[in-house]
Amino acid sequence: MQILYNIATVLLAIMAIPLLIIRAIREDGFIERIKQSLGNLPKHALDAVEKKQCIWVHAASVGEIVAASPLIKEFRLEFPNSPILVSVVTSSGYAMANRIVKDADTIIYFPLDLPWIAESLVKKVQPRVFLPVETELWPNFLKAARRFHIPVMMVNGRISDKSVKRYHHLHSLLKDMIGTVNTFAMQSDIDAQYIVRLGASENLVTVTGNTKFDQTYTNVSLAEKQQMISEMGLTNATGILLAGSTHKGEENHILEAFRQLRKKFPTAKLVIAPRDIMRKDEIMTLCQMFQFKVKTRTELQAHPATDHDVVILDTIGELGKVYSVGDVIYVGGSLIPHGGHNILEPAAHGKAIIVGNKMFNFKDTHALFSKRNACITVENQAQLGVSIENLFRDSVERCRMEQETLAIMKENRGAARKSAVLLHELLNECEQRQNSGIVKSTEKIENFQTYLYQLVHGRAKHGILSQFAISILYSFSFIYHLLVNFKLAGYRWGILKQQQLACHVISLGNITVGGTGKTPTAQRLARAIRDMGYRVVILNRGYRAKWKGQVGVVSDGKKLYMSAAEAGDEAFLLAKNLPNVPVLIGAERAITGQYAVEHFGAEVAILDDGYQHWQLKRDMDILLIDAINVFGNSYMLPRGTLREPVTHLDRADICLMTKVDQAAPGVCEQIKETVAKYNEHALIVESIHLPRCFIEVADWDRDIAAEGIDISYMHNKKVMAVSAIGNPASFEQTISDIGAVIVESLRYPDHHDYTTEEMQDVFRQSLTQGVEAIIITEKDAVKIPNEIIHADHPIPIYVISIEITFQEGDLEFHELLSQSLKKKLGK
Repeated sequence: MQILYNIATVLLAIMAIPLLIIRAIREDGFIERIKQSLGNLPKHALDAVEKKQCIWVHAASVGEIVAASPLIKEFRLEFPNSPILVSVVTSSGYAMANRIVKDADTIIYFPLDLPWIAESLVKKVQPRVFLPVETELWPNFLKAARRFHIPVMMVNGRISDKSVKRYHHLHSLLKDMIGTVNTFAMQSDIDAQYIVRLGASENLVTVTGNTKFDQTYTNVSLAEKQQMISEMGLTNATGILLAGSTHKGEENHILEAFRQLRKKFPTAKLVIAPRDIMRKDEIMTLCQMFQFKVKTRTELQAHPATDHDVVILDTIGELGKVYSVGDVIYVGGSLIPHGGHNILEPAAHGKAIIVGNKMFNFKDTHALFSKRNACITVENQAQLGVSIENLFRDSVERCRMEQETLAIMKENRGAARKSAVLLHELLNECEQRQNSGIVKSTEKIENFQTYLYQLVHGRAKHGILSQFAISILYSFSFIYHLLVNFKLAGYRWGILKQQQLACHVISLGNITVGGTGKTPTAQRLARAIRDMGYRVVILNRGYRAKWKGQVGVVSDGKKLYMSAAEAGDEAFLLAKNLPNVPVLIGAERAITGQYAVEHFGAEVAILDDGYQHWQLKRDMDILLIDAINVFGNSYMLPRGTLREPVTHLDRADICLMTKVDQAAPGVCEQIKETVAKYNEHALIVESIHLPRCFIEVADWDRDIAAEGIDISYMHNKKVMAVSAIGNPASFEQTISDIGAVIVESLRYPDHHDYTTEEMQDVFRQSLTQGVEAIIITEKDAVKIPNEIIHADHPIPIYVISIEITFQEGDLEFHELLSQSLKKKLGK
């Protein structure tokens, strides 16, 4: 879905070029806006915020800037040492921000949501936190935030009815965006319900209220109000009707209502503030058709006059203050199917307000004022005219509405302060987790394997003996390096013969030792091929399997024939996870593959951990590269963790980077550069390990696809991580990213079989440390004794269910796979 979004974004950007050229000619400052949106910021524009732990507030346009202004004031009070960066999308928003936001250190245009632009700016700024105002969710920008581990908090969150329906069509893209946000500070209960419906965890959603109740930029003194009245030539008016944020089709209704009003109040005057000031000439013509004398605000500033009937407000950012001069206010966008505009700006001045019946974009605010009879709702022009005339005539009712409006504003203030407190809590939580450094971990079994791991990674104690051991290991690595190159050359030159199966063969593996995510990727690949309609089997070598023999059938796709101990944990997990996909084990894949062709009619064979299985010819080589443990420690076995030299990347048809969301800044670019250096033809694909749910271990044992409980359940819970996998740090990072608090991580050697005594010891430690849950991987779940799985636990054990989600390169990967299968199999 991300790929489709990026393609659509690029195409739209290209199609918009002619329009952008026209606007660049017509609009002052538009060229600067485009330059900044493309990432070309003015020199020194970011000096005050770049890599200084700034608070980044993003508000799209004028309305969002109005909502953000009280927030920014509170953030300045709450975080006096953190610079504040404000970004906007529109020119009017930029002008408004510069006018009313005095506490920002830098104001810029938001980058276009193209992957290279968004990521470049995020990498350059590296903010402390990113705060989108209302519903400013941009997929590529949020992806960059995930990559650089930047917390995200939605502030003054608002979701319209239309947005709920529209967002649902984004599917996985929506899931990624919602999943990036750490905290949702929503305007109302309805907005909170909508964001939960879209996928947000209830635990992360808080109703703070609408920050526009806290706005102060519109405040005007009596002297300022009189000056505006004088400048607009309204001094002698017996009453002022002000129509704010009007849209095409509404000015007719306003002008007709004003014509009827003038019959009773001949010296009343009208101020029209169109939502789009580019329409001022159109509205002037319309006023003249109604035989009204009309002036614009800018004309009156240059040449003061009083002989006009209508003033058109053609300036940016003034409406909030100009509302103060009106006696009766109509808020536009509400007699047409636009959804209305915010009535809080005129309400801040204590005005009598009229709106149309199409206020669905501001349903909660409208309902609040309507319930208190502080706002009149009309359905057509006739009702509009009557309501305006009644308010002009009945000063007592108008005064009552004004007092009620001010009371509502006073009662609902405080959203900005609540949001600032919430932000402080979020940052404390995130930064405590970061400052804690590496999760407290305990190597539960010290043996030669763990000592060797610590030695080659520089974690063992230094000394003459360690240095001597490393020298010996390095010597063996050199020999191993030569042997690997010699053997591969033998196959390439035809000295050693490769066997061929009568099916499409795909190898899936890596060039390092340790967990890169082969098992879940093999599951993802097998499902995709199965769903294309091909008969697919998985050929696993059966590492640490008790079963010995040439061909072992772990599953025929319908029934399991081996236990985890007999088949090995990886093969058993694959078999249990993949209905209708046979899984076979055996050291010689040519033999197990031939068996699969003859007995299961295999059309596609996936060699799990088969990148080094050169004895068998393949049609496609898929190489996994762990983005958080890139190429091990760059040494060959046994000095390091490389199975082959990095130069052997040249054999891969596809390089799949795994766990890119957990990668350190710049690592993905480093991997791509390394791959390009040795392999010009490989397709590079990115993937993440996305937590799906938690499943209680007994439920998982009965049904591996059990629905489980939502990931958010573990938020803020104290947990113990227990694992016997190749890369426990990645597992721990995943748990931390969910928001769980890891009290301790117990690490066992890779592929370790747990004993009952060991699990009882885990329970004892968990009880001592006040742990609320024990979390394990699926690979661990198959190794826990049955008497533990089905016993009553003093503390629940949950299996974290992970699914592989392809990101960049997903469509290209499936297209390449599809073509390769069709070419070989003729389907």
